[in-house]
Amino acid sequence: MKSNKSIIAALFLCSLGMSAQSKQDVQSIKDMTGCYDVTFNFAETFSQSKDYVRKPTSQSHAVEWVTVAEEAPGKIELQHILIADPDGEGKDAIVKHWRQDWIYQNTDLYLYDKDNHWTYKKLSPKDVKGQWTQIVYQVDDAPRYSGSGTWVHVDGKNYWENNADAPLPRRDKTKRNDYNVMNRTNRQEIFDWGWLHFQDNKKLVREDGKPDQLITEEIGKDYYRKTDNAKCAKAVAYWKDYASLWKTVRDTWQTRMDQKKDLYVLPAVKDTHLYDALMKLNPKQNKEAKVLVNQYILDKK
Repeated sequence: MKSNKSIIAALFLCSLGMSAQSKQDVQSIKDMTGCYDVTFNFAETFSQSKDYVRKPTSQSHAVEWVTVAEEAPGKIELQHILIADPDGEGKDAIVKHWRQDWIYQNTDLYLYDKDNHWTYKKLSPKDVKGQWTQIVYQVDDAPRYSGSGTWVHVDGKNYWENNADAPLPRRDKTKRNDYNVMNRTNRQEIFDWGWLHFQDNKKLVREDGKPDQLITEEIGKDYYRKTDNAKCAKAVAYWKDYASLWKTVRDTWQTRMDQKKDLYVLPAVKDTHLYDALMKLNPKQNKEAKVLVNQYILDKK
């Protein structure tokens, strides 16, 4: 009898520990919300080719507001709204930026292959026990990259890390075509001043039937430093007006992804990128948004 009581007590304590871990994870994810002064820093480092010329270091600044777009048990959606001044004229430009969804013990994953193709993969429940999947979406809410990992809270450190393949980032996509896949090691670490998105990236050429060719490596450090909430007032107002429209966009993508099969996306339709078309809609054009998204999704290549 004592033996059975001991076992029950041990299981109870174990469940408490898992619950505490999960609650701490949720707090860490929500600690990424708020108003931030952001510095985006990228520098290429090593290359296997002696002839490769490293591209100049990239650094840019913006104010970004991060909010919980939707929340359900085991799922938190964080939306980034960027406040930029692209012309340097003191005029704020509001950009619905990237989105990061966090799903607890998720078994459905879309892995980027290449050329706007994502491969569906079913994960084993035992392999994701206690883990969170981070799914990162592009400006138009198309999937970008995703992976599963465990939040770490030890020795005063508070971070999540994973490795995943992704399409080219905007800073390279508009300027070069010498690689087609970015392999990213992403680490998101929480501090008292905000949070750091650290990246250890590899720029690859991927072709069917051939080993990946490494072009160069890159380090990225995006610092999200807490700032006065008043600086994000325009982003808050934008999201109040446009949240419903972007929910329609999210739901349209999700309907397709719920089919749990490979996903192919057109980079442009009639020379127009999806994000350009969506940005021109007014907050009430939900039906038009749904139609637009479906125009860019292919059933197969």
